[in-house]
Amino acid sequence: MNQYFATVARGLEPLAVQELEQLGAHSVEPAFCGASFEGDRALLYRVNLWARLPFRILMKLREFPCQTATDLYKGIQKIDWSAYLTPDLTLAVTATGKTSQLNHTHFTALQVKNAIVDQQQEQFGERSDVELQEPDVRINVHLDRDRCTVSLDSSGNSLHRRGYRPAVGAAPLKESLAAALIQLSEWQPDQMFYDPLCGSGTLPLEACLKSLNVAPGLFRERFGFETWTDFDLDLLEKLIADAEDSQRETLPAPIWGSDRDEKVIDQAIANAGNCGVANQIWFTPMELADVEPPMDSGVVFCNPPYGERLGRDSDLGDFYRLLGDVLKQRFKGWTAFILSGNKELAQAIGLKSSRRFPVYNGTLPCQLMKYELY
Repeated sequence: MNQYFATVARGLEPLAVQELEQLGAHSVEPAFCGASFEGDRALLYRVNLWARLPFRILMKLREFPCQTATDLYKGIQKIDWSAYLTPDLTLAVTATGKTSQLNHTHFTALQVKNAIVDQQQEQFGERSDVELQEPDVRINVHLDRDRCTVSLDSSGNSLHRRGYRPAVGAAPLKESLAAALIQLSEWQPDQMFYDPLCGSGTLPLEACLKSLNVAPGLFRERFGFETWTDFDLDLLEKLIADAEDSQRETLPAPIWGSDRDEKVIDQAIANAGNCGVANQIWFTPMELADVEPPMDSGVVFCNPPYGERLGRDSDLGDFYRLLGDVLKQRFKGWTAFILSGNKELAQAIGLKSSRRFPVYNGTLPCQLMKYELY
């Protein structure tokens, strides 16, 4: 059993625990911005392939007391790096956290790199090159309360970048956050899903992938672990084949998205094509004022602008009042979920929420508000 750590956006730790347990992880424990868990290599590959919420899955190598640069150098050198990194492979070091004496992440990363390549020079007479963009082995070092945790990053590029979305609108929602919001809402695939402010389509697309049981990792070019010395290609290919076999062919209920901007609707349609779901999901340009419910019941989901990135010059208060009126007057029998990072604007909706879930959109504290529409 190896020890792993899944990093997630702040506030999503309980959801991450739930998802990891569903994927077969053992000894799952929530922590700040993540969850630790245990499992074998197959679990590591499966979590990278299937998990919708994490950014990265780290494999823990060692933890040791660390206050100074000397402690750090010696602790890193106690790891036999030849098991993970040969001189022909490139490396990069990512450092997070700090101690009272190690409070600059760039210096910390440099010290770790020096300790590793010095060991290689002594052992092989040559060393790995540093490659910051696409390294063969990415090493993660985290300092917290005078302890250092050293891990290998098994994911490579952040898992929230599914790979299906080269086209995004002006204020895109991360795919992992969209998946988390859908999980929070407890939406079920047999309910219609409609986003009347869909932008480039992230919320409807994540709902569609969940409904069709499509593993989000299937769209990625590669995972970080594919360049590890112990990479098992047969195992990964089997897990991918199993994932493809488990997909559903059709949606149990319709998934729709609309937006006033024709260009972002074109982006949403292109992204749906990249997902292989262009014939499953319906996107159309439409003004919010013209939106009508396509069915008697379902879930309305939207992420309206909150003034942080979009619409600084427009009257967003009027826009939110219109949103509230459309929901109140036309969507009786539906449930609505609205993500907002602006309390004053949220009040302009003019509806009383039945629940509020605190979440972070990047560093911005937000609330996912639930409205029962009668």
